[in-house]
Amino acid sequence: MAGKSERLIWSVGAGGATVGDFHQELTKYAEITVRVGLNLQKGQTLFITAPLEAVEYVRVVTREAYVVGAKHVHVEWHDEQLDLLKYLHAPEEAFSEFPKWRVQQGEQLVEAGAALLSIYASDPDLLQAADPKRVATDQKTRLTAMAKMREAIQNMRISWLIVSIPTKAWAAKIFPQLTEKQQIDKLWEYIFKTTRVDLDDPVAEWKKHIVELQKRAAFLNEHNFRKLHYQAPGTDLTIEFPEGHIWISAESTNAQGTMFVPNMPTEEVFTLPKRDGVNGVVTSTMPLHYNGVLVENLSLTFENGRIVEFSADRGYEAIQGLVETDEGSHYLGEVALVPHDSPISNLHTLFFNTLFDENAACHLAIGSAYPVCLKGGSEMDEDTLRQHDVNQSVEHVDFMIGSKDLQIDGQTVKGEWMPIFRNGNWA
Repeated sequence: MAGKSERLIWSVGAGGATVGDFHQELTKYAEITVRVGLNLQKGQTLFITAPLEAVEYVRVVTREAYVVGAKHVHVEWHDEQLDLLKYLHAPEEAFSEFPKWRVQQGEQLVEAGAALLSIYASDPDLLQAADPKRVATDQKTRLTAMAKMREAIQNMRISWLIVSIPTKAWAAKIFPQLTEKQQIDKLWEYIFKTTRVDLDDPVAEWKKHIVELQKRAAFLNEHNFRKLHYQAPGTDLTIEFPEGHIWISAESTNAQGTMFVPNMPTEEVFTLPKRDGVNGVVTSTMPLHYNGVLVENLSLTFENGRIVEFSADRGYEAIQGLVETDEGSHYLGEVALVPHDSPISNLHTLFFNTLFDENAACHLAIGSAYPVCLKGGSEMDEDTLRQHDVNQSVEHVDFMIGSKDLQIDGQTVKGEWMPIFRNGNWA
């Protein structure tokens, strides 16, 4: 799941349309953000983290939030060029320290039941010149310090949402053949299309989409598969599931009983694997953007759940830093099914952004599992989760393994095998 609790912790017309048309679609985007994704409630606080280029969208979201009854809207602006400067010039000890006031801020937001909106639109090539060890140390320090907030997010105790807006660097990476204005326009067009903003009633369309994903999750839960077997070029992998695992889809429920949609766009149904129940080899089918570095042609070998070997044509050191973050980052925490024939995949575009790329293909996640994917899991402490074979880590990083060549079979509790995916799509 774009999941990505670490992103939440820190994380002029489009498509040739007139300015008026663009503003109308931007307003619709803000409406589904506030009313469907966050499902913001009267009297609730909204906390937004956003890049500087998102100012217009943030203003429209803020207005919409107050219209539905928000009490406060707080915005934390982010300039990733400042991150790069830190990695290049800060003293070594800076990456092992984290300010207590930021920890307190996160914990206060959780206590207040605030809704969190993260606008994720990073430059895929930003940290090519940075020392991967510095980046990995900084990431581990930050995620470890924000453990309580991360736990609240992964247990869906508070409402949270990840969305994207075009930025110059990101759009240029996707559409290098276009002019700068065309790049931004094209990316807005794709964002509006994949989030259903281009339709007449996006709120209604999202409700329909949620129902369809829930049907897929219900099918998987009814059959209660013991394991899945994946086969594709470079992939021969078996994943077992713990007793009591649950497949969930687009919609989640927070501690107050409010429904929300954590990712927009979203096309996945997902669950957690049995910690020591993953065996075989899996190869990525898309580049992974991790900590400002592109990782290409990633291959992982598992024995009894643990990553025992890995390789990558590009970004090897970044993956090494990820896997060696802690003990839990040597294991998987998420299994997600996404058909190859999906709105994002059918754009035939590599987004260099996990929020979009993971919703174009089946994927797995290295690191922590979402306890809500286990019956009673959100109420369990760390020791109890460990007893139920639920992986725990400060990391949670998705990588894509789906393609038109992927075949998946599921084994039922009776030991019978049945097709789940054929040629990359639901059987």
